[in-house]
Amino acid sequence: MENFVVSARKYRPATFRSVVGQQHVTTTLQNAIASQHLAQAFLFCGPRGVGKTTCARILAKTINCEFVEEHVRKGRPVSELLKTQPDIVPDALQTAPDPDNTPFELEACGKCSSCRAFQENASFNVHELDAASNNSVEDIRSLVEQVRYAPQQGRFKVYIIDEVHMLSNAAFNAFLKTLEEPPSYAIFILATTERHKIIPTILSRCQIFDFNRIRVDDIRGHLRYVATQEHIKAEDDALHLLAQKADGGLRDALSMFDQMVTFSGHDLRYKDVVQNLHILDYEYYFRLVDALLSENLSQTLLLLEEVVQNGFDLHNFVVGAAEHLRGLLVCKDPVTVQLLEVSDNIRARYVQQAQAAPLPFLLSALNLVSQCDREFKQAKNQRLHVELMLMKLAYLNSAVQFARDLSSGAASASNGEAKKKSSVAPTPSAPANGQLVADGTAEAPAAYAKVAGNGAAAAVLQPAAPVPAPTPLPQPKSAPADPEPVVPVESGVEELHDTLSIEDEAATLVPPTSRIRDTVPHVEIGTPSVAGHEPGQTPVTAAPLPPPRPGMPTGKPLGLGTKLPGLGSLSAMKAQLEQQAAAGKASVEAESSGPTTGLPTINDEVLQRVWKELTEERKAISMMHYSLLNRPVQANEQHLIVLRVDNPVQEDQFNEFRAEFLGELRRRTGYPRLNVQAEVVERVETGRKLYTSNDKLEYLMEKYPMLTAMKQKLGLDADF
Repeated sequence: MENFVVSARKYRPATFRSVVGQQHVTTTLQNAIASQHLAQAFLFCGPRGVGKTTCARILAKTINCEFVEEHVRKGRPVSELLKTQPDIVPDALQTAPDPDNTPFELEACGKCSSCRAFQENASFNVHELDAASNNSVEDIRSLVEQVRYAPQQGRFKVYIIDEVHMLSNAAFNAFLKTLEEPPSYAIFILATTERHKIIPTILSRCQIFDFNRIRVDDIRGHLRYVATQEHIKAEDDALHLLAQKADGGLRDALSMFDQMVTFSGHDLRYKDVVQNLHILDYEYYFRLVDALLSENLSQTLLLLEEVVQNGFDLHNFVVGAAEHLRGLLVCKDPVTVQLLEVSDNIRARYVQQAQAAPLPFLLSALNLVSQCDREFKQAKNQRLHVELMLMKLAYLNSAVQFARDLSSGAASASNGEAKKKSSVAPTPSAPANGQLVADGTAEAPAAYAKVAGNGAAAAVLQPAAPVPAPTPLPQPKSAPADPEPVVPVESGVEELHDTLSIEDEAATLVPPTSRIRDTVPHVEIGTPSVAGHEPGQTPVTAAPLPPPRPGMPTGKPLGLGTKLPGLGSLSAMKAQLEQQAAAGKASVEAESSGPTTGLPTINDEVLQRVWKELTEERKAISMMHYSLLNRPVQANEQHLIVLRVDNPVQEDQFNEFRAEFLGELRRRTGYPRLNVQAEVVERVETGRKLYTSNDKLEYLMEKYPMLTAMKQKLGLDADF
């Protein structure tokens, strides 16, 4: 029985022209061969199954072709080659009327001995190495040894290293020198799917080519070519679905094509592909959107049950629904229909359903499905999570219509409210200096507060007697024009409007009154500086607050003028505290500098006991304070204790807590005139400083002459 060869190998491209979807790479390589500007090393990187190794083999075959050697490198015209070596001239040039002036793409002839040896896998000039299994330093050393030998036939020796990112770091380092300065006849072609794993020193020595994912139309066209060569009848929708499932890899598409042909025979149909590859068909989503547009929740849930019973993953169903809604959104505009990568038949169905789906529905539905996709992994009951999404989608049209109606009603109500407000006189604006002056009226007997511009506390003021309402100001002759009505946005997301007012505007408006400003400052008593009374009337005085009921807090109620310090008051409080601290310190330090007579003799035992107690107490606060105070002290006849410290830093530290310490010392000892002063002790240099080992040895020898005699007697020497 004849051995079966898979389509990926049987129809593997043998020329640059037959490479699918990588024209930017093949054109550059052909131009490099024609201009003799071949690099010493190439790096082909890209996804799997896009033609990296294929292009490397075609390049290796072409640069050793005898036709390329004679015509390109030696410059012999095609007409001369037809007379002397017609076997190496490509077929396209043999039948041309003027072969010397006929433009052609530079390709290997496929007839010469070098091309035939390559096609039979018998070429000694092409070496392929799989770096996934040969990734050690010894493998690279063996490769470097082979590079030393020049080719016996042909011009170049080509080394193709596949999956080069699998090499170890040591192997990369062993390969660096040879890759940077190879012999003139050696060309390296590295292929990888993970470029980021290659060290930068390798990347800098290579000419890099990035292979793209192959487009769906290109893969479908190649599948059609293979089906024609194999005499297989295939539907366009089936080939397009295979091309989409391949995700840009031609090898994957050919593998699935062989599998489908084995399943269905020589008649490849769309239904067979969907059934065998276990793909969520477009038909599911078309039925889903039809049920959602008709608000048929029962049909929607039954469709979900069918998807689950057929063994499909719920997350894939949600992702497919998002893709379907995106396709419908794209098909709303004829200009963007081309962005939808589907077959012509499916595209026509998309356009038809997009016309029936409103744009607000598609936008809101796409938002809900995307939210379900994001939260799917965190849901405990994933099916219920998807069902809730479908329930929202089923009544989405009604929700959008309800939002429109609500927006229209709010717009009409706001217009009527604006008309009512336009008939009322505007209230006077606030004073320019930032103060708010409250007026007492008959309709507003509640307390008002004056808020000062500097952030001070506001005082509570209650009127003693009701004040008659003044005569309202005359109405303006012409009311302001009505605002334009708010038009709802036809996008599924409505505009926000102000909340409708339910209060009586006439009762809440405060009529303007005259104001009398009291310039006498009232700071301590808390009386406001502005009184809300009419000219000629008795000023309103602050009425006493009623006594608090049992069980109620005695403080002021929240929000009724409670004194809260502002920025200015905080600054004043801080300055006051600093003044008090300075005054206390001055009172402690204000001692007589001259001698004082008639002072009692200090009991040294009591002084030492109290000093020790205070020192131990300071130990719990700070060890630095303890080290300052833990030293012998003595009081003189003037009740002065001189605390000797080592440096000015310790003196400053003691002065920080001196006032508190001295007050406690006086209280416990009973001597009110006792005083403590810190004094820095001057250090006297006692001798030279010993830094090095030699200095220490010399010092010891000077101090102990016996050490010098022992060193001389034993013949010792210092070893540092």
